[in-house]
Amino acid sequence: MSISKLTSDKVKERADIVEVVGDYVPLKKKGQNMWACCPFHGEKSPSFSVSPAKQIYKCFGCGKAGDPIQFVMDIEGVGFQEAIRHLAGKYGIEVEEDEARTPEQNLEQNERESLFIALNFAKDFFVKNLQTEEGRSIGLSYFKERGFNPQIIEKFDLGYALDGWDHFLKAAKAAGFEEEILLKAGLILQKEGDPNRLYDRFRGRVTFAIHNISGKPIGFGARILTKEKNQPKYINSPETPIYHKSDVLYGMFQAKKAIRDLDNCFLVEGYTDVISMHLSGIENVVSSSGTSLTEGQIKLIKRFTNQVTVLYDGDAAGIKASIRGIDLLLEGGLNVKAVVFPDGDDPDSYSRKVGSQAFQDYLKENSRDFIGFKIGLYQEEFARDPIRKAEVIREIVQSIGKIPDPIIRSVYAKEASGLLQIEEEIIHSELNKSLIKSQKDHFQKVKEEEEAVAKEIEQSEIISNLKRVPNLISDALFDSERKLISFLIKYGHLKMGEEIFAYQYIYDELNGVTLLDESNQDLMYSSLIHFNSTQEEFYNSPQFQRLKKELKDLIYGFLFEKYSISETWKTHGIFIEEIHDKLDSALFETISLYKRDRVEQLINEERKNLKFNDSEGLVDESIRIIQSLLEIRKKLDEPLAIVKRR
Repeated sequence: MSISKLTSDKVKERADIVEVVGDYVPLKKKGQNMWACCPFHGEKSPSFSVSPAKQIYKCFGCGKAGDPIQFVMDIEGVGFQEAIRHLAGKYGIEVEEDEARTPEQNLEQNERESLFIALNFAKDFFVKNLQTEEGRSIGLSYFKERGFNPQIIEKFDLGYALDGWDHFLKAAKAAGFEEEILLKAGLILQKEGDPNRLYDRFRGRVTFAIHNISGKPIGFGARILTKEKNQPKYINSPETPIYHKSDVLYGMFQAKKAIRDLDNCFLVEGYTDVISMHLSGIENVVSSSGTSLTEGQIKLIKRFTNQVTVLYDGDAAGIKASIRGIDLLLEGGLNVKAVVFPDGDDPDSYSRKVGSQAFQDYLKENSRDFIGFKIGLYQEEFARDPIRKAEVIREIVQSIGKIPDPIIRSVYAKEASGLLQIEEEIIHSELNKSLIKSQKDHFQKVKEEEEAVAKEIEQSEIISNLKRVPNLISDALFDSERKLISFLIKYGHLKMGEEIFAYQYIYDELNGVTLLDESNQDLMYSSLIHFNSTQEEFYNSPQFQRLKKELKDLIYGFLFEKYSISETWKTHGIFIEEIHDKLDSALFETISLYKRDRVEQLINEERKNLKFNDSEGLVDESIRIIQSLLEIRKKLDEPLAIVKRR
């Protein structure tokens, strides 16, 4: 079941933004707000601002913004429900579940909670098994050989599954767990051909608990320690309603804070690689658990950093087989570096061989960006084979083409040119071919749509039925719309004189006009609904809560001023007029400029339409429309005392 609205409301009323943020970063008062170095990205000068009055935060560096609940969601990497539970625990608020759900929803939620409970029981069971005679002699001995100390064993919930068919099954049933839940959790199996014969999935293996982002066990990996030929080295939990392999990275729960603090994520292959790096003092590390990287895993990394360093075993053939992961990381908008260990070593073996400090030094000294890494990987091949060099160049160009940011693409093209000793123009030429090829279908579709519209225009005889080519909103008009929305959000609840509220004035002046930018129109619609029912600030309203996160972030940006007037001026009797002190004139100017930019866009659109008008009547009609619009623009300019604003 989901948390009740009453509980959510209590949390929202009780949670104080200064107290919540203060649990993670030290805040210092400056002006009306509190400031700190942002906990979401590395910085030396504070750009993270907290408003005690508005109960919101905003980082002017990375753009993160929200209320106390959103802060917990961002900092802990959890969903809304988990954030509410976290804050309810902090403030001693009893969590009530919402009964207003369908029977199917209740069943699904109950099943999920049962799965979490069953998996947590399994985790505790496997951990306790390390204290049995079998667990100490086999499981604990293995961990000690690896150098895993008691603290690291506890940190990662390492355990041991006893060697027998149903040790876990018996313990779970004795604790009251139903067989159906244990099956769905992937903890037990049915014998093929005999569904009544049940047995443990994990037997005679050390176990590695897999946690979700908030630290709950959702699955297990288990390693066999004997040399049985018919048994795989590792077996893993299957997909379940709470465990989706493609969205999970091993160690992310233990690593997320370090990844965010250090703004880098080390990506390794296996469970023991992650744990060994923690032993070496490196905590910002996760594993894909031996599987190919997925889009979901890349998005998970991107929630905490844009920097990834991939660590490869010292096996050239294996590296070449798995190198496609770099292109996926680049395509996901991440900046990628790579480190290769000496032949025969992986992060686990090398860290145990050289010790913590030497291991950390090796990572720093051997980290290379993906261009240098790829070139180094194939250097010997293309040194003796010019054709192979041409192939490598094309492969590297394709990798560069995966990068979404054109500036970063250009930087890497220049670097590749120097390292490959080839003219930069050739790199750019190949890069352009690659980009053009990938966008060919898109361009073809746009071209066909434009041709269809032009044909309709040519065939049209009556201007009122003319289907015009859709135009993108101009930068000037977009800025004007955004400024108008900012005024509405910040000052809509204030009165202009004695008779009218600011939101009413804006609504009357626009007279039902639809804004051209969809986001701006959504904000206009939601805020006007709010102000029409209550003249209170918008960011606390139900309409605000229903907005998409990107629109909420936009509003937080409106509400924060990066620079504020120092209170010191007032102590000297110096008072500076602010916008809310001159709301009438400021709003008149904002609306007038918006109208002017709207007219300007109409003029430009009508001028474009002239080229489609091949009849004298249509040309005359377009000229008449343009002249009328120019007159309107002139009238708008007069009270603003401007001749040309841009």
